[in-house]
Amino acid sequence: MSDPEPCRIKQEDTEELIDVLVKEESEELSEDEEKHHVKSEEETQSDTEHSILMERTAVNDFTCTLCGKSFGNNGDLNRHMRIHTGEKPYKCSHCHKSFRDAGYLKAHERIHTGEKPYRCTDCGKSYIQSTALRKHRKKYHDLMVKEESEVLSEDQKHHVKTEDEPQPKAEDSFLMKTTAVKGLTCAHCGKTFRCKYYLRHHMRIHTGEKANKCDQCSKTFLRPSDLKNHLRVHTNEKPYSCSECSWSFTQKQYLRDHQKIHTGVREHVCDKCEKTFIRAGQLKRHQSTHTREKPYKCSHCNKRYSHIQSLKTHEMMHTA
Repeated sequence: MSDPEPCRIKQEDTEELIDVLVKEESEELSEDEEKHHVKSEEETQSDTEHSILMERTAVNDFTCTLCGKSFGNNGDLNRHMRIHTGEKPYKCSHCHKSFRDAGYLKAHERIHTGEKPYRCTDCGKSYIQSTALRKHRKKYHDLMVKEESEVLSEDQKHHVKTEDEPQPKAEDSFLMKTTAVKGLTCAHCGKTFRCKYYLRHHMRIHTGEKANKCDQCSKTFLRPSDLKNHLRVHTNEKPYSCSECSWSFTQKQYLRDHQKIHTGVREHVCDKCEKTFIRAGQLKRHQSTHTREKPYKCSHCNKRYSHIQSLKTHEMMHTA
């Protein structure tokens, strides 16, 4: 968290201390004026270093005694301390839930009020939380553009032009520009793309072609970014850390889902019983209890289950 004036109080204390030092120096000078005493360069430098040290101390003065984290002001430190104490002073007026931060409470209360302040400018859909809007935009509006640039950069990395390689003709260049404006449409799903290259890459979704192969376990992936995320399974790299607790994750989306535990936001609501869930997958599994749908079938017998975990538990009986 950041504060516009992270150490104002301490800075005032520092300035007051400097004023006192100057006053004392003036008094000493007036007393010794006849002796023409002037502060030496070494003493002046010492005072300057002292002032800098005081300012640095002011910045790092708010440190958690339990985990060593430092904060810019006392308010941020107090909020952080609630992680250790478990204190949750902000109570929801609609239900029994309570939260340690006012912002978390505000986000949670939107579930009750129905307020959805975060609106997608592309399709008009609205969301309770900004992270939900970002997720929506990434999935439905921005993702393909990102994938296209990723694939293009990957191919450019391995592609070197030769002197014998034919250059596009003038009429071909014009056609590419015209096509880019009009767009190319996928015959399977109707999505449009700026050029044939991007359309061909998109077609892999329908054909099942996975050109990005892991050299550790031979798994294949549609996108370079998916392969990059998968490789962290082998390296055990977890670059996405939660600022509220010690958990870390291999993917940014896993971190976002985890953070909802701290914020209390459950944006996925069952239209049958109004139960709320953190993840869409949790809602889908829950909804099968209303529909009595059992999509998971045992490969050894005819039994079916609503949840994949129930199927796995059952199948252990056959393999035991």
